[in-house]
Formats: sequence, C-alpha cells, structure tokens
Amino acid sequence: MNGATNITPDLSMNGSSTTNGYHTNGIHTTNGAHTNSVHTTNGTHMNGNASNGTSSADIIKKLKLDISSNGVQNGSSHAGNHVFDDGALLQKILEITNREKLVAGMTEKEKVVEFRQPEELKALLELSIERSGCSNDELDEIMEKVVKYSVRTQHPHFYNQLYGGIDEVGLGGAWLTEALNTNQYTFEVAPVFLLVEQFVMQWMVELLGWQDGDGIFAPGGSISNMYGLVLARYQRHPEVKKQGIFGMKPLTAFVSDQSHYSISKSANWLGIGMDHVIKVPSDDQGKMIPSELKKAIEVSRDDGCEPFFVCATAGTTVLGAYDDLEAISQICTKEKMWLHVDGCWGGSAMLSQKHKHLLNGIDKVDSIAWNPHKMLGASLQCSCFVTRHKRLLQESNSANASYLFQQDKYYDVSYDTGDKSIQCGRKVDAFKLWFMLRVYGLDKCEKKVDAAFDAARHLHSEVVRRSGFRSVLPSYQCTNVGFWYIPPSLQNRTENQEWWKKLSEVAPAIKARMVKDGTLMIGYQPLSNKNYVNFFRMVTTGTPTPTSQHMDFVLDEIERLGNDL
Repeated sequence: MNGATNITPDLSMNGSSTTNGYHTNGIHTTNGAHTNSVHTTNGTHMNGNASNGTSSADIIKKLKLDISSNGVQNGSSHAGNHVFDDGALLQKILEITNREKLVAGMTEKEKVVEFRQPEELKALLELSIERSGCSNDELDEIMEKVVKYSVRTQHPHFYNQLYGGIDEVGLGGAWLTEALNTNQYTFEVAPVFLLVEQFVMQWMVELLGWQDGDGIFAPGGSISNMYGLVLARYQRHPEVKKQGIFGMKPLTAFVSDQSHYSISKSANWLGIGMDHVIKVPSDDQGKMIPSELKKAIEVSRDDGCEPFFVCATAGTTVLGAYDDLEAISQICTKEKMWLHVDGCWGGSAMLSQKHKHLLNGIDKVDSIAWNPHKMLGASLQCSCFVTRHKRLLQESNSANASYLFQQDKYYDVSYDTGDKSIQCGRKVDAFKLWFMLRVYGLDKCEKKVDAAFDAARHLHSEVVRRSGFRSVLPSYQCTNVGFWYIPPSLQNRTENQEWWKKLSEVAPAIKARMVKDGTLMIGYQPLSNKNYVNFFRMVTTGTPTPTSQHMDFVLDEIERLGNDL
C-alpha cells in the first residue's frame, strides 16, 4: 500500500509519484492519471479536466489491461518482497487441481487422506492472520498444505459418506456460479439462474408424475426436509404463520426408526418439539412397517395430539431401505396427512429405468427432498425440495419485503421467486444440476446411477462368497452394503455376548489403520434398535465410476488390515 514504485506501469493506492504510472490518491504524475489529483502533465483527471482528451473510461480500460497483463501487487511492490500476485492466483489453483487430480484421474497410488491429529494439523497449517498479507511463496505453501491434508473425496476408495467425488461438469457449473456471484432471489439480479431453477423444478414435477407443482433449491437435505414440515403445518393451520403455535393441540409427525435425524431437528426449530416426532418400527430390511404407522397415528390421536405429517424415506442412511410409498400414501390419504419423502440419498433411482420401481408411489406424495450432490456427484451442495402444491411455498414463507420484491418493477415480477424461500441470500445451486443434465443428457446420468447400483451388488455378492465376511442383511435395496469382517481369531468360535463384544471392536480398529495408511475410507456404526454391533457401512456413488475391481480391493484391504486382530 505504501511502497516505492519500481514497476511500470504501477497501480498504487497511496504512492507519491510515478512515471507513466497510475494513482488513485496521488499528488503528481508525469504522463499519469489521477482519480483525485491536483495536477497532471499530459495526464488525466477523474474529477478534473483532461488536458489531453483522455476519458475516464479510457483510464479504466487501461487500468484493466495493466492488471491483466502484469498482475496487481497487493501491497509493497518491491520485486521479491511483494504479497501475492492475484492475477496468477486462479491459474495456480487450476494447476494444483490438475496436478493433484482433484477432479479426475486419481488412482489407488495416491492416498485418500494424509491423516494428522487435530493439534498436529493445527501447528502444520499456521492459521494465524497477520496485518500484512502473504507472499507468493507463502501462498503456494498454503494451497499445497490445504490439498495435502484434506480428504480426497475424488479418490476411488473414498466411501465414507453418502457422497463421493465431484463431477467435472458439475464443478464447471459451480465455478460459473461462483464467478458470477449472485443471489437466487430476483430476476433483477439473477435472470438466467431464475429461469434455470424454474425449468429444473418443472422438469422434476414431470419426472415425479405430477400434474402441477413447485420447488426450490435449499442448502442441504436437512433444510429441504424442513420445507416439507413447514408446508404441511401451513396447509393444516395457515394461521400459524402469523399467530404461532400457542394454545394449539400438539402436532405430531411420524418417521421410521431408520430415518434421518433432520426431521427431529426441524421439529425443534419449528416449535413442534422433538418428543412429537414419533418413530415407527421398521422391518428386518429397515423399511417402515405400514401397519405400525397406523397404530402410532391412532395412539397419538388418543393422546390428544393432532397427527399431520409422515416422512417416508427413499434410501435410509445406514441400511439403504426404501419405504413402501404406495401403502403409506394410502394411509396418509385416509388420515388426511401430508406425505413427504426424504429421497436425499436414494432419490437418484428415479433417473434409472432399472431402479425407479424403488420409488413406486412417488406420484402420490405431497413433497420430496433430493440431493443430486450425493449419488450423481454434483458439487456440494445441491439439494432440492419439490411439492405438488403449486402456491404453497409462496404462501407459507412470503414476507413481502418491499425493498426487494417491489410489485412495480420493469419486468414480470412473477419471476421473483425469492420470497418463497426461508432464506434471503441463496446460492445458485440449480444451475449445477441443470448444467450436468444439459451437457451429459439423461442417458449418461442414468448410467452413473446404474454403475453405483451394479458395484454395490458385486460387493455384496463377494461379501457373501468370502469366508471371514458376513453381510448384515440378506440383500440391500440401495447402494449401501453393511457387513462385518471376522478376523481369524474370532472365526469358528461360539458367538456369545463376549464374542459380539469383541467383534464390535474390529471395525473401529481397522478404520483407524486404513485412515492412517491412507488406503481407504469407509464408515462404520452400530445399529442399536436392530441389535447390530459395529459394522462397516459401504456406500457407492456414481462419481468417480465404481468398478468390480474397486470393490474387490475394498475387501482385500480390510482383510489385510484386520487379519492380525
């Protein structure tokens, strides 16, 4: 900011003098330009008379050219002592992305993670913030460390969560939206992206088999699920929007005992109360039992509560179960209750001719949440909520802010859709999905889904075939595969309580070893309501494309890591 000027041309915020230089707050230039100057010789004033006929636009154009060709010295401009060259920053990031294969091309030769304990990692990262910026060398070091110690979700052996690597086209769409840096609330500031979101929502409505509908992209599946509760409550009691829930009969919502915790969290936020989220028993496969749902509704009503909402799941988090939407929808129709589907994980099956039967009955539900950032590989985050009720999003959420949603604008204000969101600022997530669908076409997206299912089926068959492995369930509906590895020390032993206790320690021990070696990342957990001790929960996604060889490696590596336990 205050350095001498040895670089030509120079852009300085507070320098003293330049030759053929540019100042925004300088005193004098020779053949220079000022934005707030006193005098120039053959120069130009931004707030004065131009002695040589040069316009402000010419100066700005010249400044932009100089910045693009030479880079901005964001601080002291002495060669070798300046802070980062932001003209080259994005190029460096692209180079690192390609060199480290963060988007495509990563193989088993690279580590999934270079694990460090939290305190050690904190020291390595040097997180302190100084008054002065960082140098180019320091910037390079920062970026290298961020990449080195982050989890490589693009790695073919990252199976830890319900998402995988990022799709290249999805990333391209994300980069465009980030660079354009706008908000998804009015046509005024996001004309292209508003139209894209509306198109995607209409496409979703048709895909689900509905005659009409509406939708919105939300910051993750938990918020998408919460929209279902918000709309269901508003439809039942529209007065709640202004008067609140005080004095009302307690509302009750129903989920399976294998459902995602987001419904309980939403009940907390909305004043419904976590105790009023009733968990319905599931069968051996993890699917909600419709007859148990009927009983639970009757009990709740007898207790003086008002049942109003059911959340079925299309692809549960752990066992990958798809609830019977046909049977549950019949119950909800009879009871006049809203039926929402948490399809965040397994909803992608609707893109596949082979697997869309798993969502039979989806045309009869009131709403659905779906996360394309999971099985499809759109960049995090990309989550949508869709409802068959056309105007309910707007009615339940609108606040009519006059400074944003004026009704006398210079265009059709029906395209200003931001008031139907619970947010004000909202990222442009719809474009990432549309960009993938438009570039690839539906056929390739279908192949992504099918590849994930095929890999999971191969893995399960190998678990069943190999000695030392045992499947938690006889079969799976989604791409989840739960299994135990039984080391030689526990094979051919009486499977009593002590045996199961020891088996429960195997998965955590192997997980620690695989992470420290960096060869593999798979989740594990117990399932207490099914009396299952710790087991591996393997999940496959469509990005990067999983293969049978990848699945074989998983089992080989687990056996290698746990053989001596």
